[in-house]
Amino acid sequence: MRLLLVEDDAMIGETVLQVLRAEHYAVDWVRDGHMADEALRSEHYDLVLLDLGLPQRDGLEVLRALRARRDTTPVLVATARDAVGDRIAGLDAGADDYVVKPYDTDEMLARIRALLRRSAGRAEPAFEHKGVSLNPATREASLNGQPVTLSAREWAVLEPLLARPGVVLSRAQLEEKLFSWKDDVSSNAVEVYIHGVRKKLGNDIIQTVRGLGYLVPKQ
Repeated sequence: MRLLLVEDDAMIGETVLQVLRAEHYAVDWVRDGHMADEALRSEHYDLVLLDLGLPQRDGLEVLRALRARRDTTPVLVATARDAVGDRIAGLDAGADDYVVKPYDTDEMLARIRALLRRSAGRAEPAFEHKGVSLNPATREASLNGQPVTLSAREWAVLEPLLARPGVVLSRAQLEEKLFSWKDDVSSNAVEVYIHGVRKKLGNDIIQTVRGLGYLVPKQ
């Protein structure tokens, strides 16, 4: 999953970046509202972690512009603005959830997982399909009840496919889930990680749709 971190405080940003990457998220970090708006107009993200008190352009303006474009990307506001009126303004502007600084990183991660789950149309915490189970909260994977060890990148390529069985994702869409701006991307990276997943979970777990991309079959 690819996230956009919008945070102007260098110390907070570095800490949150490390926490998110430790959870195997691909993360892009921008430090002002103008850069956030440009990133959201040019890239696709699975979630935005948005500060409000930003240079160049206020976070609420970025959020309102995002929703005015009918962009439904989940937004978790993370800010020091703790007054009830500020929380109401953020939610009414289109935020999906709100945490107040200083926040507990475990709670932040749980809220991120909940928003990603909701955006995928799921209520249950784990993905279950054809004997394969992925639990984002514990990072545990299993096949027919037996634990399977997936690398971070193998997990990242399987999770979006398993979340929507029958939906084709192109190689470019999967690369977006795998890599942030600063990552070096080889031309066959997606194929390498899909090969690893198939080796561990069976050749039929991910199917190639020639000329289009990959999918996890519904049946």
